[in-house]
Amino acid sequence: MKFMKKILCYGDSNTFGFVPETCGRYDKNIRWSGRLGELLKTDFKVIEEGMNNRTGFFKNPIGLKQSGGEYLSIYLQNHRDIDVCILSLGTNDAQIFYNLDNESTKLGLQNLIDSIREANSSTKIVIVPPVKITENILHSGFSLMFNADSINKILDVFYVFEEVAKQQGCYYFDFNKFVSPSETDGLHYSTESHKIIADKLAEFILEITKF
Repeated sequence: MKFMKKILCYGDSNTFGFVPETCGRYDKNIRWSGRLGELLKTDFKVIEEGMNNRTGFFKNPIGLKQSGGEYLSIYLQNHRDIDVCILSLGTNDAQIFYNLDNESTKLGLQNLIDSIREANSSTKIVIVPPVKITENILHSGFSLMFNADSINKILDVFYVFEEVAKQQGCYYFDFNKFVSPSETDGLHYSTESHKIIADKLAEFILEITKF
């Protein structure tokens, strides 16, 4: 039986595959984490662990599974054999309910990294920075959660993600280099964007795991 390496895609609604036009979920073959599994199915098993409204650094009052930092450590207690963990969190921490700044971002990322390495010190960690949300979000159904300050919060802390990745020996992969959020809500990705992310990320994963 062939040994399959495991990739954990741990993120929020864009990892879940939220559809901006319908508020539904993209099919597995469309959302980036599902498509990634199809592209890499010869050598990898991709585990999709995306959830709508999941934060990375702050305790989410709605529930434990939406508090990314807390739930990750619990999840990894039973999944210690992860070869690559892709962390795509931080966007929801810019909501009006949380005080996202450089310090909370550094501490939050460090906690996530520590949880992964405590479970398995050999896991390769890929840090994905937040979506650069646009002003279209102010005219969407998410305007009760995000405001103009939310846009600035993400821009202010954005550099911290790459900085921490370098300091902690993690990999860094920025979706924003290839895609932008949909015009519908300024937050979530289109079908085409999911395809681009999966294709680019598959190449990246093969590169960092070939040794």
